[in-house]
Amino acid sequence: MNKILHIITGLSDGGAEAVLYRLCHHDKENQNIVISLMNKGKYGSLLEDTGVEVYCLNIPAGKIRITALIKLYKLIRQVKPDVIQTWMYHADLIGGVVARLAGFKNVFWNIRHTELKPNESKRSTILIAKACAKISSLVPKRIVCCANKAASVHVELGYADEKMIVIGNGYDLSLFYPKRDCDSSLSDSSRNFLLGMVGRFNPQKDHVGLLKALDIVKKRRSKFNASLIGQDINTNNLFLLDNINTLGLEEHVSLLGQRADIATIMNSLDIHVLSSSFGEGFPNVVSEAMACGTPCVTTDVGDAALIVGQSGWVVPPKDPHALANAIVEAIDEKQNNPQAWQDRKKACRERIVENFSIDKMVENYHQVWFS
Repeated sequence: MNKILHIITGLSDGGAEAVLYRLCHHDKENQNIVISLMNKGKYGSLLEDTGVEVYCLNIPAGKIRITALIKLYKLIRQVKPDVIQTWMYHADLIGGVVARLAGFKNVFWNIRHTELKPNESKRSTILIAKACAKISSLVPKRIVCCANKAASVHVELGYADEKMIVIGNGYDLSLFYPKRDCDSSLSDSSRNFLLGMVGRFNPQKDHVGLLKALDIVKKRRSKFNASLIGQDINTNNLFLLDNINTLGLEEHVSLLGQRADIATIMNSLDIHVLSSSFGEGFPNVVSEAMACGTPCVTTDVGDAALIVGQSGWVVPPKDPHALANAIVEAIDEKQNNPQAWQDRKKACRERIVENFSIDKMVENYHQVWFS
């Protein structure tokens, strides 16, 4: 059994962290060990529950501690891994360099971003990504990208083209599948269409653009509810509440906060909407919704269009009118053409089963690590 050492920036509630957890949980052929540069976050304990060793360096965000780097060096030497897989820019840079200094050459990076925009991405993130680009031909053996667009964007940034490989995310289809187990509290008997969006409160998710689109939908199809789920998506978020009230969407939009029962939520929705304007790589929520047989309306960010294929709707980012038109089309199809709607739901599930299962993702990582 080979030892795989994963070094990740942190273990909070995010897409990269979720993929790392699924990979470790379903990789039965290797011993997986995780080092978080920060703390345990959400996934540290979950990883430990599956038997994965987790070490935390507790480096504060935006800081570098020499003592932590020394500890990382010693941990790498202590574990003596066969493979070192780093995740996200900071871990790619710090973990990759320290691993090479510790004498380990079998280093693999993992890129989870697609776009890096000066006015929207953090300056520190852009600087770290550029630093990684300069040493990408020297440090990693291969560079795993979560999306085709991520690969092309980073090659333009200066990353070594010949080292790039794309591995799409994989999903546990025994957890995400069509079922009748729905959350009745999400719906209202006076409405007959429920849409939702799962995503933390962050400018890249463009919740404001989504609300503008819902305002347009309201004027054309009044009988709908929208449930917004995610970190900081709650009634304490005065910014969101102000936008909802300004647009007169109080009776249509519910802020549900962070939830753990995502599969149940996806099964409860008629459609899942992703309104992101940038920054997505391989958006998990789109695949999770589709695995549950829930059609998606998404902006054309990252590899969202690749995931959806012909099973849903893809519109340009930052275009509330286009987003609203797609939502209205979905509402009309469900109400006026039940057979087409059922065919669409079936196609959603089949696309994920055929292309993005967890077993396929694990197999792809094994091929990269051991080929």
